[in-house]
Amino acid sequence: MKCLPLFGRKASLSGGFTLVEMLVALTLMSLVMLGMASAIRTMAQTEERIDVRVDRADEMRVASGFIRSVLGRLSTRRVNPVTNVGDTPFLFRGEANSVTWLGVMPARFGAGGRHAFRLAVEPVQQDSALVIRFIPWTGGGTPDDWARADSRVLVRGVTSLALTYEDARQADPLWVDQWSRTDSLPARIRIELNTHGSAWPLWIVATRTLPFGDRAGASSFSSGAD
Repeated sequence: MKCLPLFGRKASLSGGFTLVEMLVALTLMSLVMLGMASAIRTMAQTEERIDVRVDRADEMRVASGFIRSVLGRLSTRRVNPVTNVGDTPFLFRGEANSVTWLGVMPARFGAGGRHAFRLAVEPVQQDSALVIRFIPWTGGGTPDDWARADSRVLVRGVTSLALTYEDARQADPLWVDQWSRTDSLPARIRIELNTHGSAWPLWIVATRTLPFGDRAGASSFSSGAD
């Protein structure tokens, strides 16, 4: 029986990788690197989507809180005299795409006191945004030129805004897109807002009147919720 020399076997084992083995190893390594790159990209995209949702939720929370703070407190101050028949005597104008009113700016937002406000969609940096404008009220009516008022962008990328007002003095409460009553203010204001790619939750702001209206008009005035 013939035996093979041991040193011949050692030589065959230590001969290194063949070209095919090298190609297979490189292919496997490339697949692993490709999989890792894809996983990292997916994680980055997921993190970006989460950041967008968190930012949008924070934007929604801040905007909703601010609007409820200022729009929910309406002044009973009257305009004297009323020049046109059918005009409201109060410093409030509710339309389908904008609302103007007299109220109080909470001190926590940096400027307390009585202010005139306007909420509407305006062009901002080649896009549309929900903007609230405000200016200290010094008497008289609401401003004619809102461009001089301070402003705050509440929501960016707005595609549509619809405002409706609840007339609670009807037998069945009625929502209208233009406030025309001259003896009361709306009990609630509903805000429907759409932005690029999504619709925001419906906002319904319950209103309450402020105590600094003139006494002559206070007895005949109601927010509509009585």
